[in-house]
Amino acid sequence: MMIRRVTDEITIRTLDTADPRTISAAFTALGWIKPLELYLRYLAEQRANRRICLVAERSGAFAGYCTLVWESSYAPFRAEGIPEISDLNVLPEYRDRGIGTRLLDTIEELARARGERIGIGVGLTADYGAAQRLYCRRGYLPDGRGIVHGDRPVTPGESITVDDDAVLMMIREFTTPAAGPATS
Repeated sequence: MMIRRVTDEITIRTLDTADPRTISAAFTALGWIKPLELYLRYLAEQRANRRICLVAERSGAFAGYCTLVWESSYAPFRAEGIPEISDLNVLPEYRDRGIGTRLLDTIEELARARGERIGIGVGLTADYGAAQRLYCRRGYLPDGRGIVHGDRPVTPGESITVDDDAVLMMIREFTTPAAGPATS
């Protein structure tokens, strides 16, 4: 499946063979651990129709990406057939320019064509504060199962390391409109 959307200076398109090195290098330059092998796996999974990976460019330069897995590794989503947004990243220099929103709009449209819900896991630390607020504005609500660590619900009294694997799983019902700006 080939997707390409161009609006203003932003292009949203599917991951292609030239992208893994570019994406990995962009995040490595920031000190983030995003190895080339990750994006090669995304490309292979996309070719096998297990994942879709969208790439955002601004004026031709890589700006971010978002992936959707059709069969979640999180058991409750998998059991209910809820596809999961599993990785959304926008380079810091391109944030607050609508790129994440456009990636999500396109991913949600693809998921909506197959069903009525979409899921996502969002980190618990302040680093994820903007994402937490964004997902709530878009109509995502907690799935009601509490904190998850490594795709497994955390039990009461259990100690965990609050890292990038500690998340709150959220679901958006497509019958629930995203919150828009207040009007008077």
